[in-house]
Amino acid sequence: MSDPLTPKSGARYLLEHEADEDRCARYRAAVITPEARFDYRAVLGTDGAVELSPVAAAAPAELEETLAMIARLTARSAAKKEEDGFSPWPHRVLRWRGPGRG
Repeated sequence: MSDPLTPKSGARYLLEHEADEDRCARYRAAVITPEARFDYRAVLGTDGAVELSPVAAAAPAELEETLAMIARLTARSAAKKEEDGFSPWPHRVLRWRGPGRG
Protein backbone atom coordinates (compact mmCIF):
# COMPACT_ATOMS: atom_id res chain seq x y z
CA MET A 1 0.00 0.00 0.00
CA SER A 2 1.42 3.36 -0.98
CA ASP A 3 1.64 6.40 1.26
CA PRO A 4 -1.56 8.49 0.83
CA LEU A 5 0.58 11.66 0.98
CA THR A 6 2.51 10.72 -2.18
CA PRO A 7 1.57 13.25 -4.86
CA LYS A 8 1.04 12.38 -8.53
CA SER A 9 3.20 15.40 -9.44
CA GLY A 10 5.16 18.08 -7.65
CA ALA A 11 6.06 17.66 -3.98
CA ARG A 12 4.33 17.63 -0.62
CA TYR A 13 5.94 19.28 2.39
CA LEU A 14 5.00 18.01 5.84
CA LEU A 15 5.73 19.27 9.36
CA GLU A 16 4.38 17.24 12.31
CA HIS A 17 4.78 18.68 15.81
CA GLU A 18 6.64 16.49 18.30
CA ALA A 19 7.43 18.67 21.34
CA ASP A 20 7.87 22.20 22.68
CA GLU A 21 11.24 23.33 24.02
CA ASP A 22 11.52 26.75 25.68
CA ARG A 23 10.94 29.18 22.75
CA CYS A 24 11.27 26.43 20.14
CA ALA A 25 9.36 23.44 18.81
CA ARG A 26 10.59 20.13 17.44
CA TYR A 27 8.97 18.73 14.29
CA ARG A 28 9.24 15.65 12.12
CA ALA A 29 9.45 16.97 8.59
CA ALA A 30 9.36 15.43 5.14
CA VAL A 31 9.56 16.24 1.46
CA ILE A 32 7.47 13.71 -0.47
CA THR A 33 7.69 13.39 -4.25
CA PRO A 34 6.18 10.79 -6.58
CA GLU A 35 9.55 8.99 -6.63
CA ALA A 36 10.96 9.43 -3.10
CA ARG A 37 10.47 10.58 0.47
CA PHE A 38 13.10 12.63 2.35
CA ASP A 39 12.68 12.75 6.13
CA TYR A 40 14.06 15.47 8.40
CA ARG A 41 14.15 16.59 12.00
CA ALA A 42 13.33 20.28 12.33
CA VAL A 43 13.70 22.78 15.18
CA LEU A 44 11.70 25.99 14.77
CA GLY A 45 12.17 29.06 16.95
CA THR A 46 9.71 31.85 17.68
CA ASP A 47 12.34 34.24 16.28
CA GLY A 48 11.89 32.60 12.85
CA ALA A 49 15.02 30.46 13.08
CA VAL A 50 14.87 27.02 11.48
CA GLU A 51 17.31 24.14 11.74
CA LEU A 52 16.76 21.18 9.39
CA SER A 53 18.65 17.89 9.79
CA PRO A 54 18.12 15.08 7.28
CA VAL A 55 17.39 11.69 8.85
CA ALA A 56 19.04 9.85 5.95
CA ALA A 57 19.60 11.26 2.46
CA ALA A 58 18.81 14.95 1.99
CA ALA A 59 16.35 16.13 -0.64
CA PRO A 60 17.65 17.98 -3.69
CA ALA A 61 18.57 21.57 -2.78
CA GLU A 62 15.52 23.20 -4.40
CA LEU A 63 13.10 20.93 -2.51
CA GLU A 64 14.95 21.39 0.79
CA GLU A 65 14.90 25.18 0.34
CA THR A 66 11.11 25.07 -0.08
CA LEU A 67 10.77 22.97 3.09
CA ALA A 68 12.94 25.50 4.94
CA MET A 69 10.81 28.39 3.65
CA ILE A 70 7.57 26.72 4.84
CA ALA A 71 9.19 26.00 8.21
CA ARG A 72 10.39 29.65 8.51
CA LEU A 73 6.89 30.97 7.79
CA THR A 74 5.49 28.63 10.46
CA ALA A 75 8.15 29.74 12.95
CA ARG A 76 7.69 33.46 12.23
CA SER A 77 3.95 33.25 12.92
CA ALA A 78 4.37 31.46 16.29
CA ALA A 79 5.08 34.55 18.43
CA LYS A 80 2.02 36.40 17.09
CA LYS A 81 -0.24 33.39 17.63
CA GLU A 82 1.00 33.09 21.21
CA GLU A 83 0.51 36.84 21.76
CA ASP A 84 -3.08 36.48 20.51
CA GLY A 85 -3.74 33.65 23.00
CA PHE A 86 -3.53 30.75 20.58
CA SER A 87 -1.27 27.72 20.59
CA PRO A 88 1.89 28.95 18.82
CA TRP A 89 2.80 25.67 17.17
CA PRO A 90 0.43 23.95 14.73
CA HIS A 91 0.08 20.20 15.13
CA ARG A 92 0.53 19.64 11.40
CA VAL A 93 1.46 21.73 8.37
CA LEU A 94 0.97 20.15 4.94
CA ARG A 95 1.65 22.03 1.70
CA TRP A 96 1.83 21.00 -1.96
CA ARG A 97 3.88 22.68 -4.66
CA GLY A 98 3.78 21.60 -8.26
CA PRO A 99 2.88 22.57 -11.81
CA GLY A 100 0.88 25.78 -11.79
CA ARG A 101 1.41 26.23 -8.05
CA GLY A 102 4.97 27.60 -7.89
